[in-house]
Amino acid sequence: MYRFLLSRQWVILTLVGLVLIPVMIKLGFWQLHRHEHKVAQNQLIASSLAAKPVPVTELAAPGRDLPRHDMWRTVTATGTYDTAHEVVVRQRTAADEQSIGYYVLTPLVLPGGDAVLVNRGWISAGNDLTKFPDVPAAAKGTVTVTGRMMADETTAVSGIKDTKGLPPRQIMLINSKEQAKRVGRPMLGGYIEQTGPKPPGGTPEMVPEPDHDSIGPHMAYAIQWWLFAAAVPVGWVILVRRERRDRAAAAATAAQEAAETGGAAETGEPAETGGADEAAKGSGARQAEDATA
Repeated sequence: MYRFLLSRQWVILTLVGLVLIPVMIKLGFWQLHRHEHKVAQNQLIASSLAAKPVPVTELAAPGRDLPRHDMWRTVTATGTYDTAHEVVVRQRTAADEQSIGYYVLTPLVLPGGDAVLVNRGWISAGNDLTKFPDVPAAAKGTVTVTGRMMADETTAVSGIKDTKGLPPRQIMLINSKEQAKRVGRPMLGGYIEQTGPKPPGGTPEMVPEPDHDSIGPHMAYAIQWWLFAAAVPVGWVILVRRERRDRAAAAATAAQEAAETGGAAETGEPAETGGADEAAKGSGARQAEDATA
């Protein structure tokens, strides 16, 4: 009855289904883990933003990577801007997430001689990308900056390629270790994403607070993958039953046609035709004899 399952077509179909099920289940768990990571990150951002501001030196130190649990913490830093070593970060978007421009990155020299990088905000790229853009002047003298503490950017984490051969004072990644080499001064790990004081005229445009409300579609995607995995065996059973039904119907039709053909042979229809011919011949002979008489 189910011998057709051993055919090449059905063996291949069954093997494909057996491969798809664990793959889809794994993809579902992958999306689930992404959902869990997003939820945990949202909680971290919210708690960090709500925490009381602390001096930057309590979280960062020269040559030390910023721990993940200190990301987005509000910090304060007091010092003087080193505008001679100011650079711009290419290919960054404004708050509208569409306009492409630069981040203005300026070292802030602390009283002890160490420095910390400060992302002062976004400016438009302008028309000539080969020259250093017109950057709004940083505040002179001693200033106190407030902002969110951020970890150094790397290609592995950010996905941004660290392109070489850029025009002078232009970079792709914000990395305190690289800037420490260029500036020749000890640099605190990570950088400050400035939130205050507000610049005169609103330029540079401050980087907006990170989104920590949306969780994305990852949970919905996980459920979809698991539903797909469950649909594979269900679909396989439906196809098997349909194939069995179609084969049974075809066999019944063939049996019925064979029975009808065999029944016609048993009734002797050709013999009846021969008897009629013989009767016709006998009738004709009698008519001829009557005519002769």
